[in-house]
Amino acid sequence: MFYACIDQAHVGIIERFGKFEKLAQPGFNCVCCCLGQSKAGELSLRVQQLDVHVDTKTRDNVFVQIVVSIQYIVIKEQVYDAFYKLTNSQAQIRAYVFDNVRASVPLMDLDDVFIAKETIARGVKEELSKAMNSFGYQIVQALVTDIVPDGKVRAAMNEINAAQRLRVATLEKSEALKIQVVKAAEAESEAKFLQGQGIARQRQAIVNGLRDSVLQFSSEVDDIDSKAVIEMMMLTQYFDMLKDVGTHGGNSSLFIPHSAGGANDALATIRNGFLQGSQGAALQQQGMQR
Repeated sequence: MFYACIDQAHVGIIERFGKFEKLAQPGFNCVCCCLGQSKAGELSLRVQQLDVHVDTKTRDNVFVQIVVSIQYIVIKEQVYDAFYKLTNSQAQIRAYVFDNVRASVPLMDLDDVFIAKETIARGVKEELSKAMNSFGYQIVQALVTDIVPDGKVRAAMNEINAAQRLRVATLEKSEALKIQVVKAAEAESEAKFLQGQGIARQRQAIVNGLRDSVLQFSSEVDDIDSKAVIEMMMLTQYFDMLKDVGTHGGNSSLFIPHSAGGANDALATIRNGFLQGSQGAALQQQGMQR
């Protein structure tokens, strides 16, 4: 007689003259050798995991390795079937996983394989449950834990993704530059508009000032008409311009015809301008009367 100690969450198989006799529960168990009893083995009642690496090909001819993790447990009421019906339970599970994955993945493109992970895992679990329940094993869960395409394919996928992101970045950058150019043009247009308004107001103020000055000068000084007053004021502005050109820093070189008699020339030019303008106005009035 001898004894057998069975670990917790395990069950022992006791045979008599090579035939199953009983199950040995965890703890101390007596085995009577003289009666032909012997311990044939034991099974774990814990949840076990088996990782299966499956090499297959997708519909778009890309070789890929799929890792399927199978979690299974021995059904306590079917320990006899689990021990005696299968020589190697893991090899049996691995064969069913290979068969199911290689039957479903070749019908999908590579991108669809990543999306259909749960569908593949569910198909494997259903197929294994039907096959392994009769052998005393319960399939707890089937998980597709990894999908590994060929190295060159992964590099190509990364390049495609990088190119797509670069294209999006280029479009966004171009759109930002477009907005910047449009806003700059709008700002320039607004600035020129405001500048034009300022120049118009400035010229209007100058005209109003000249008119007031001519009226005041004509009323205070006798024997002088408005034309002479305007000629004198234009000559004064001409000299002010020469002063500004000579005194303000940062001016570029400017060549203008000027001599000692330049004032008389400028005055004559202004006078001729007024005469031509008056003559043109008179001819236009005569044409309208006809």
